[in-house]
Amino acid sequence: MTSFRELHDGRFVMPNAWDAGSAVILAAAGFPAIATTSAGIAFSLAKGDHTLPDGAPAVSREQMFDRVRAITAAVDVPVNGDLEDGYGAAPERVAETITLAREAGLAGGNIEDYDGRELYDLQLATDRITAAREAAGPDFVLTARTDGQLLGTPPTLAESIDRANRFHAAGADCVYVPGVNDLETIGTLVRELDAPLNVVLGLGRSTLTVAGLQSVGVTRISLGGSIARSALAFIRRSAEELATHGTITFAADQIPQADLNQLFARPRTTTHQP
Repeated sequence: MTSFRELHDGRFVMPNAWDAGSAVILAAAGFPAIATTSAGIAFSLAKGDHTLPDGAPAVSREQMFDRVRAITAAVDVPVNGDLEDGYGAAPERVAETITLAREAGLAGGNIEDYDGRELYDLQLATDRITAAREAAGPDFVLTARTDGQLLGTPPTLAESIDRANRFHAAGADCVYVPGVNDLETIGTLVRELDAPLNVVLGLGRSTLTVAGLQSVGVTRISLGGSIARSALAFIRRSAEELATHGTITFAADQIPQADLNQLFARPRTTTHQP
């Protein structure tokens, strides 16, 4: 099996799972790696993700890693973890989270520079990546995410590029600048960034495609919570049909139980190649 680090020498797609079952289905489709989605995991626990309303319940680090361990145990392909901002501002807290990620069987993970309200100060954000790299060891693929473009507020694109390159210099193997959804600008990111670029498909109503992103040099394509949100949308449509019409036409699209039984009965190894 190609290691997760080696995958970053080429081009690949990495969809996001939120539980063991979704992870097995995605891996069975032939993807060389999968990722977790903090949004999908949160929604499956009836909690919110990212910019939460005041007082809304959030997923704890312990809850997140309970689900991460179930996902990594379910598949043989490398798994990248959505580790949010490392579950704390202090570099020491981020390092602790990376250590937990390695122990949970993750081959890599993302660290954000956003605390749910604003971007971290650049020096602190860089120190957090330095601490993460020291905790990660040589095989763990560390991705630094900078959220300025996703927030729709300053910094400028040039400032986001500078932040990402500083994070790479501090030890990040891959960088991630969500919120950029046109190929021309993504091509600029590929040219200006010093590290492989991750781009997420499925934010808003983007018309980006795998072929288009790979044509401008994007290394890694993820989907964030898109599949999880689509699955929840299917549940809501099904519930509305049943409650309003008393019909179950949605059942025509279900996977037969025998197929699922066979899929989930496949033996899996207990170790993962980083």
